[in-house]
Amino acid sequence: MADKRDYYEVLGVEKNASEGEIKKAYRKLAMKYHPDQNPGDKAAEEKFKEINEAYEVLSDADKKARYDQFGFAGVDPNFGAGGGAYGGGFSGFDGFDLGSIFGDFFGGGATSSGGQRRSGPTRGQNLGVELEITFEEAAFGCEKEITFGRIEPCSTCGGSGCKAGTQPETCSRCGGRGTIRTQQNFMGMTMQSESPCPTCGGKGKLIKEPCTTCKGKGKVRRNKTMKVQVPAGIDNGQSFRLRGEGNCGSNGGPCGDVLVTVAVKPHAIFERDGANVLCEMPITFTQAALGAEIEVPTLDGKVRYNIPEGTQTGTTFRLKGKGIPYVGYKNRGDQYVTVVVETPTKLTREQKELLKKLEATLDDDGQPKRKGFFEKLRDSFDS
Repeated sequence: MADKRDYYEVLGVEKNASEGEIKKAYRKLAMKYHPDQNPGDKAAEEKFKEINEAYEVLSDADKKARYDQFGFAGVDPNFGAGGGAYGGGFSGFDGFDLGSIFGDFFGGGATSSGGQRRSGPTRGQNLGVELEITFEEAAFGCEKEITFGRIEPCSTCGGSGCKAGTQPETCSRCGGRGTIRTQQNFMGMTMQSESPCPTCGGKGKLIKEPCTTCKGKGKVRRNKTMKVQVPAGIDNGQSFRLRGEGNCGSNGGPCGDVLVTVAVKPHAIFERDGANVLCEMPITFTQAALGAEIEVPTLDGKVRYNIPEGTQTGTTFRLKGKGIPYVGYKNRGDQYVTVVVETPTKLTREQKELLKKLEATLDDDGQPKRKGFFEKLRDSFDS
């Protein structure tokens, strides 16, 4: 385990990163290296495991505090194990479970993993799933079916890891504790520490006849398909949580969660700005000049809107309550429609003559922008 990377380095965050920054970094990396996104890629699978291990520690306040103080020794009783006189592979301080040493020294009686026995309940890991949905599905919510792989208790042995008709035996070396006490001289003093039992691997029990389905692990990996409700108003890159649907825990620990992150497909007409919807609407030269009642597309279907005469390109009007619902609320944002006046092309000779006659009858008072431009131009030459 000497080649383990620092957990902060794994997630690409600083040591003083906030809980939100850690979660955001985890989600981004979990989506990138998820096995479902990289089938058959062993390197991505190992990277995904490394990311989940780092997040499991840094997202837990207690584990994070122990890791910040003692490094890997504060969160992994196996760190530094690998033989030696005490079964802990001591080499200087590399193999010490410092949390245990100082706990015992000051009378705390701490066991490995900062006061929790190796064989204690452990929560299962969270999983990440990416779900692609349409613009409308994100706006109004929908029911979708997802499939993901997770670790479940073995149905053959009921999670015991034992062959049918057998039971695990209590480890005789550690008496079922999962840890053994050792003594070490340190600066002229004799101190006690605890390390995982090398006989049972810290489990406290031994399986003599393992289950043929799970090979004694008590867990198997299976795909699960389930229907989920996507909340209305969710935006691209946001996630919702399925509690208790992640990997199963160990030794009676609870299951982890599944974080479903949505990827919203771009819309042909609409864009999103928070809870508001934006779109551009082409209108004719005549509609802009004379005013008109036009049909405007919205998420709820077409609505009629009266544009005033003399409307200019770039004018934006609002359709109140025609935007996207706020997540968890019935209120909705608005829709903002920006009109673009289309200049006619491929005119007939007759149409061109009519426009020339129209131009001859117009004065600058009816075209304020044009009038203002030439006034500014004239003033600049006169000065």
